[in-house]
Amino acid sequence: MTSRRADADSFAFYLDETGEATEIAELLGAEVARRFGPRHERPLSIVMRRDDSLVAGLNGVSHWRWLYVRHFFVAEAWRGLGLGQKLMARAERAARERGCVGIYLDTFEEDAERFYEKLGFERCGAIENFPAGGTRRYMRKVL
Repeated sequence: MTSRRADADSFAFYLDETGEATEIAELLGAEVARRFGPRHERPLSIVMRRDDSLVAGLNGVSHWRWLYVRHFFVAEAWRGLGLGQKLMARAERAARERGCVGIYLDTFEEDAERFYEKLGFERCGAIENFPAGGTRRYMRKVL
C-alpha cells in the first residue's frame, strides 16, 4: 500500500487562463453550504437614467443575508448632487426587503470611503499597496 504522500506526488496540474473552472466553484460552494447553509444568492442592479444616459447605478448580489455592492458608479458630471446618497438609500431598502442584516463593499478611493462613512459604513479591513500605490478598503454597514 502506498502512502498518501506518495499518491499526492502523482497528480498532474493543469493551468487554464481562459476563465474559472465551474466545477471548482460548485464543489467549494457545496462544501461551504454544508457548513453555513445555502447562499441564496440573488443579483441586484439599480440604474438611474436621465433621458437615455446612465447617470448612476450599482451592481451587487445578496447572499447569506448580506448585500455585497460590487460596482457603484455616479457619472462625473452628476457627482455632488446627492444622487449617490439616493442610490445607496435605494440599495439599503432593497437589502432590507430581502431580509439582509448588512451591506458590504470595497473601494480604492479615500473620498469614496468618507462618502460611505457619512452613510453609516465603517472600515472593516484593508490591503495596503493594492493596487500598487493604493489601498483597497473594505467597508460594512449593519442594518
